[in-house]
Amino acid sequence: MVLQRSVENKRVNIESGWLEGVRRIPSPNVNERPPGSVVDLLVVHNISLPPGEFGSAYVEQLFTNCLDCTLHPWFERLRGLTVSAHLLIDRLGRMTQFVPFHLRAWHAGASCFEGRENCNDFSIGIELEGADDIPYTSAQYAGLARVSLALMREYPAISVRRIVGHADIAPGRKSDPGAAFDWDLYRAVLAKIARSVAHRTAGGAQ
Repeated sequence: MVLQRSVENKRVNIESGWLEGVRRIPSPNVNERPPGSVVDLLVVHNISLPPGEFGSAYVEQLFTNCLDCTLHPWFERLRGLTVSAHLLIDRLGRMTQFVPFHLRAWHAGASCFEGRENCNDFSIGIELEGADDIPYTSAQYAGLARVSLALMREYPAISVRRIVGHADIAPGRKSDPGAAFDWDLYRAVLAKIARSVAHRTAGGAQ
């Protein structure tokens, strides 16, 4: 299935599980979802390596098992860790995809949503380059909203109510995306883009 929608003069396309026109770095940390799984959850995370520092290639190296843990003392705790996310949105709103959306990324860990455990089985994980207590950028909110809308069209079981933070599915263990993430702003941007798409779609049908 190919999805193509014009969003704020940009196109977000999903083909074969990949965002078209987005940088791809395939992660080895991926497997098939369980048979019969329905993707119905979007999980928002944050990540920065070292914590609170931005702009390096360390995150993509972590997700591809190439991080040299001798480069920083904090990295020692990551030694042997095998994780991934479907998508990373950096501080400038640039996106890198590591795992096709129809496959299972390793982003949630021990987790539970509405009584269902192992959220990796039925969720999509998006990492924002950031930290719990550092405000996110407008480019990140816009990028996350554009991708969210595309995913909601591709996977109709994902609704606004089913877009949650990592902290919501792993309370006490995880805190991201943290207090600095403005959920009201994100939902407002999402609604604005959705209205823009609906308006353009209606205009094109006339």
